[in-house]
Amino acid sequence: MSSRAPAGDPLDRSRFPVDPWRLVERSHSHADLGVSETLFTVANGYLGMRGNPEEGRDAHAHGTFVNGFHETWEIRHAEAAFGFARTGQTIVNVPDAKLMKLYVDDEPLILGTADLEHYERILDFRDGVLRRSLVWRTPSGKRVKVDSTRMVSMTQRHLALLALEVTMLEGSAPIVISSQLMNRQDGSDEYHDAAASMGEGIDPRKAAAFEGRVLLPRLSTVQDGRMMLGYQCASSRMTIAVAADHRLRVAGSGADVDTVVRHDDDLAKMVFRVQAEQGRTVRLEKVVAYHTSRGVPVRELADRCERTLDRAARTGTGEAVAEQRAWFDTFWDAADVEVTPSRRGDGPGGEQETRALQQAIRFNLFSLAQASARADQWGVPAKGVTGSGYEGHYFWDSEIYVAPFLTYTQPALAKNLLHFRSRMLDAARHRAREMAQHGALFPWRTINGEEASAYYAAGTAQVHIDADVVYALSQYLAATDDVGFLLRHGIDILVETSRMYADLGFWRENGRPSFHIHGVTGPDEYTTVVNNNLFTNVMARHNLEQAVAAVELIRREHPQDFEQVRKRLDLTDEEVEEWARCAEGMHVPFDEGLGIHPQDDFFLDREVWDLSQTPDELRPLLLHYHPLVIYRFQVLKQADVVLALFLQGDRFTAEEKRADFEYYDPITTGDSTLSAVVQSVMAAEVGYHEAAWDYFRSALYVDLANLHGNTDDGMHIASTGGVWSALVCGFGGMRDHGGRLSFDPRLPDAFGSITFALVWRGSRVRVRLDAGSLTFTVVDGVGGVPVTVRGTEHVVHADEPLVVRLGENDGRGGGHGRRLSVELAEEPQLGGTRADGSKITAGVPDPIPAPEEEAYHDAMPEPPPIGPHVPQS
Repeated sequence: MSSRAPAGDPLDRSRFPVDPWRLVERSHSHADLGVSETLFTVANGYLGMRGNPEEGRDAHAHGTFVNGFHETWEIRHAEAAFGFARTGQTIVNVPDAKLMKLYVDDEPLILGTADLEHYERILDFRDGVLRRSLVWRTPSGKRVKVDSTRMVSMTQRHLALLALEVTMLEGSAPIVISSQLMNRQDGSDEYHDAAASMGEGIDPRKAAAFEGRVLLPRLSTVQDGRMMLGYQCASSRMTIAVAADHRLRVAGSGADVDTVVRHDDDLAKMVFRVQAEQGRTVRLEKVVAYHTSRGVPVRELADRCERTLDRAARTGTGEAVAEQRAWFDTFWDAADVEVTPSRRGDGPGGEQETRALQQAIRFNLFSLAQASARADQWGVPAKGVTGSGYEGHYFWDSEIYVAPFLTYTQPALAKNLLHFRSRMLDAARHRAREMAQHGALFPWRTINGEEASAYYAAGTAQVHIDADVVYALSQYLAATDDVGFLLRHGIDILVETSRMYADLGFWRENGRPSFHIHGVTGPDEYTTVVNNNLFTNVMARHNLEQAVAAVELIRREHPQDFEQVRKRLDLTDEEVEEWARCAEGMHVPFDEGLGIHPQDDFFLDREVWDLSQTPDELRPLLLHYHPLVIYRFQVLKQADVVLALFLQGDRFTAEEKRADFEYYDPITTGDSTLSAVVQSVMAAEVGYHEAAWDYFRSALYVDLANLHGNTDDGMHIASTGGVWSALVCGFGGMRDHGGRLSFDPRLPDAFGSITFALVWRGSRVRVRLDAGSLTFTVVDGVGGVPVTVRGTEHVVHADEPLVVRLGENDGRGGGHGRRLSVELAEEPQLGGTRADGSKITAGVPDPIPAPEEEAYHDAMPEPPPIGPHVPQS
């Protein structure tokens, strides 16, 4: 068991006070710049601006990112082979529009060295606006109040609003504000600090620098208060334009303002010089537009920027801010998860702890909004648009961890995500042919649809990606009854992925025929290229079954559309019948002696890695051991079988779930942020309520407390989606197996109640769980929503709430659910007998190199750059 659950409140509350609706910072620190830059990012799913200071200093990693805007490069394999990924894709750090440098008496404001009498930075979850206020005593003794705001619009996808206000509190002085657009991707940061705290070091999860210039200059202008830069990527040929309007206001009258402009290929600036009098405020508003394309000429993108800025000028920034607040009001009505304390006062379950947990919950949900709201034609990257980690790639994270939240709270956004996958289908067909398979194989990691994982064992071998996409698709179709999407796009995905699995697997006879899938990797990347990975097989079975059901539905209820589908996909009855046989005959590994489901055919043949004897300083394992060392052991990076128990829970018995969970939990490292949320859900279901709570808190604070040490590279968006699942599916006990909503809640001791909303076929239902009841209320729509609570069927009508009593004497533990009276073991289960009669043993490999080896490696020269390293997820 490795929950990484922090002891007590993991945040310094003198610096980050508790506030249920805001993330507040009361003092500036140089020690964790990268983390705070990530946490204070403002974004809308298309455009993201890291929480760098307006003045440019100090910064760990300046960053402005546009979803999907990337450069490509040739992956140079030391030993290439047919079918290896050839084209790397890396998100580009687009021109920075955040810069508004401030000088008072010609002295620059630099947060790291300034004498700050007051400092406060606030990210408000209710309107998505970042606000900062400080009082600076200048070297000459003058006091200056500096306020700034930053907002990326949710309603106007390409628009960002920034403002800087300067007020001389004591004394008058000449002030200078230098507003800039800067190409940081290709230019050097004159203020870069190479100290360790600024992010130096090696981590395979990080993005790396390009070898040559990325953004080729195509446009640079400054005119009439508007400045603009335009570029084309050297290899991908994608294009971008960014433009900014300015409006300067000086309180009172008679102030002289001088404006100086400058522009070149990589910098455009407007410098405003003002004699600021004591008590008068100087306010600079900066309205910014970003437009990108796969190939539209930069001049056309410049015209689009002009239109965006002209529209903003006509309507005024006040209207954009009001639209933003209204958008978030609607979002929180559907997405909020509200918790109440289980007791009064302080301590566990008390009011202060609950307020802190509520803040963290909303921060995670807010991060989901910032990652997905206006992704529109793109997917949801693993880091959203908060940083460059994982190269800006899309993984299976989107479908398994993010899509459920979107489907049940923002179904239109879930539809956008699935439509994005459907537009990758042609590339997936091509990739399947490269892999000698029929149908379509989606890339493990990608931006443009091509496979970008250079390490096939933990990349292309993860063919469960197809079934992951279908899982999200099926969940969306069941929750929305969107037959139109099924007919236009969904059926194509279902058919082509089923063709791939039917072709990939093969039949074996041993008394009865069974269908096997070999040479694959499951979610656990510490065990690769195996036969009959359980997760892959059960998810592939679900994929095949869903395809058969969808074909029959269209044939039966939409015969005219069925003919079009049949012709478009060259679909035959024989292959549909084959899918049904493959699903029915799918091999699901099970060990009778141990009474568990092995992760794969040969998983139990390995020695167990005893994590209870592995020191924390050797975590995560991937940073301290060669992959081959890890592959030789029973040890998991993240939940694998346990994830299958959650997603396909109706295919396993309660006894099987408990046995599997107890076996795998002690050998699961939690080195992936995707693990804790799943372990929390299943710990709650099988009755380990304390473990469920610890895993939940571990997931809740992954980024807020930087528990994995890499939040500086960006948010872990899949984990934020998993937090919603841990609350709704883990504690709320919600499942949707077979396209039906059911509930078997597990209210934790720390909460008096949990309230959340679900959208089901056009009706939004608010669900409130407390220790004695589960209450369903239709807040929007016609109602008539069928639900099952602990085996009893009900219908939620629009005219009155449905209250289901959960008595302590009902044999199910009331709202808390059934709980086991034993503690979850931290030591692995040893001594079991394998099928060949041998006993399962444990060990821990020694990772420490000999001193002469260290000296040898230190003496080796660095290899020349050959393009960005492709890190593994």
